[in-house]
Amino acid sequence: MRPHPRPRALAVTAAACALTVTVAGCSGTAKSHAQDDAKDAARNAEASPAEASPDAPLKKGLKLAFVPKQINNPYMTVVDKGGIEAAEEFGGRGKEVGPSDAKASSQVSYINTLTRQRQDAILLAANDPDAVCGPLKAAMQQDVKIVTYDSDAGEDCRHLFINQAGSEDIGRGLVKDMAEQLNYKGDIAILSATRNATNQNTWIEIMKDELSKPKYKDMKLVTTAYGDDVDQKSFQETQGLLKTYPDLKGIISPTTVGLAAAARYVSGSGYKGKVTLGGLGTPDQMRKYIKNGTLEQFSLWDASKLGYLGAYAAAALSSGQITGKEGEKFTAGKLGQYTIGKDGEVVLGPPTVFDSGNIDDFDF
Repeated sequence: MRPHPRPRALAVTAAACALTVTVAGCSGTAKSHAQDDAKDAARNAEASPAEASPDAPLKKGLKLAFVPKQINNPYMTVVDKGGIEAAEEFGGRGKEVGPSDAKASSQVSYINTLTRQRQDAILLAANDPDAVCGPLKAAMQQDVKIVTYDSDAGEDCRHLFINQAGSEDIGRGLVKDMAEQLNYKGDIAILSATRNATNQNTWIEIMKDELSKPKYKDMKLVTTAYGDDVDQKSFQETQGLLKTYPDLKGIISPTTVGLAAAARYVSGSGYKGKVTLGGLGTPDQMRKYIKNGTLEQFSLWDASKLGYLGAYAAAALSSGQITGKEGEKFTAGKLGQYTIGKDGEVVLGPPTVFDSGNIDDFDF
């Protein structure tokens, strides 16, 4: 992605014998559990080696599965396609599977199936960190490497998190962009995805913190609405926001589905030119709204590179080059070398601001 001049720098179970069971039966059960525990310990030791082997070659034939928030999300499609293409580069096989909705538990069955299929790595954009954590831990016990991207599942539920950009850069950047367009005055609202999306909630908290600074004293966040990353619901939520808050001056949508739906509504309404929109979107989705004046700018990163980086990170884990510890380094093909940060986070890079001056330079 061409840099923009304004870059914005996430047990072993105890077996107890019932009193009615004979001693012989107890002994047999204990032996069985001991054998199982030994097998589990061996698997876990293999899955989490104490030391990385940085010079180890990437294994051939690695099987990588991408599980997006929802299978029909245009942004997720671009991300996963980038990862699948990366897998082909290093002689692996990538595929995309997942639910058609972004509900909290909708990804669980896919994770379980992929674990049974013995995928080398599962790459997941989590809808709900609590819902997927158990299945991910079970996969890790089977030596499946877990890499989250876009939206994390929690440090103890994966090996690495590929963050599209620093959360501080995204959250504070979205507020600053909106404030500059509104001359730091007016009521605003946030149109988010799902209530439990890790990345959305992190950015929203950072946005609130930014808005608490004295220079935003004449700006007020009136509410946060949730479109669940569903186009029609996000469209309706936009309509509801503008009717409920007639003095609303701006809407920030940190989700590509939400921003596109908000722009579609505003573009065909009397609010066009009166309400400022901002947030995260893809150039292909937002191009027509930039050109017809519905909004002036929006932000994102190169979505295909996010998936590409995730695939190489998964391959490095599966090949033993890295274990997920802070400070370890790996090479992500044409993107170059990356260093694992705190809590297993790898950051793709700063977001880019798209506007009428550069949007035709991008195609994704």
